[in-house]
Amino acid sequence: MILSMTGFGKAVVDTEQRRVSVEIKSLNSKQLDLAVRVPQYFRELEPELRNKVAASLLRGKVELNINCENTSEIGSSSINLPILKTYKAQIEQMSSELGIPQPTDWYATLLRLPEALKSDTAASEISEQDVAAITRATDTAIEALIAFRTQEGKRLESFFEEKIAAIAALLDMVPQYEQSRVEKIKARIIDSLAKLEGVEYDNNRLEQELIFYIEKLDITEEKIRLSNHLKYFLDTLHNESSQGKKLGFISQEMGREINTMGSKANQAELQNIVVQMKDHLEQIKEQVLNVL
Repeated sequence: MILSMTGFGKAVVDTEQRRVSVEIKSLNSKQLDLAVRVPQYFRELEPELRNKVAASLLRGKVELNINCENTSEIGSSSINLPILKTYKAQIEQMSSELGIPQPTDWYATLLRLPEALKSDTAASEISEQDVAAITRATDTAIEALIAFRTQEGKRLESFFEEKIAAIAALLDMVPQYEQSRVEKIKARIIDSLAKLEGVEYDNNRLEQELIFYIEKLDITEEKIRLSNHLKYFLDTLHNESSQGKKLGFISQEMGREINTMGSKANQAELQNIVVQMKDHLEQIKEQVLNVL
């Protein structure tokens, strides 16, 4: 079973004084790229939260957002006038020095800035109840994201199976053109030699050179290796988890064999098959980037 790196999870936990809301989302990335946003008075919990997310999600560009809303009068907030005065003075100075207009709506501008509202002392203190609520909400959000990743992983698995089957079907079509390809190459060379007036050549030597030339264009090894890569891709897909990188490496090897077949094809029908294989493979490579 594979997992997608794309996912979203959300959880809300209420305490006596606060409503804790946790949102976590993930996109594809080569490594774990984690951004955590928590209220200033919960900063001391950030290292533990980072370790929890890293241990559960492994890879991806992950954003963890935690919001705490005070629900009791004890935890009421008030406007932080001193810091708003500082903000306003700095904005006016910036407007003067840069020659740009000042905000038309001072209220909206200032109240959106960090620490525009200040909480009472009781609301700023971390209690065991707060820690438990944040931990529980984070765990629930992570579980929801993993469930999302699992669902997306099933969709990706079906997609890969379909594309691998399409490439395998195209590979099965190759033999029917191989014999006619050899005959056409041989006939083309002989016809070209016949057009050279006054030139004599040794038929035995010509046969030897034709055999050598046709052997160089043989694609038997490429077909065998590509078939093995297709089977290995499916085995990895079904039997191992968190193998996005490995699937990417296998798809690269598949691409090498398909490209070699294309360079040796020397026939329109085979080249058309190779182009179709490349199209399916490119779609595989694009989606493999989303696999954990």
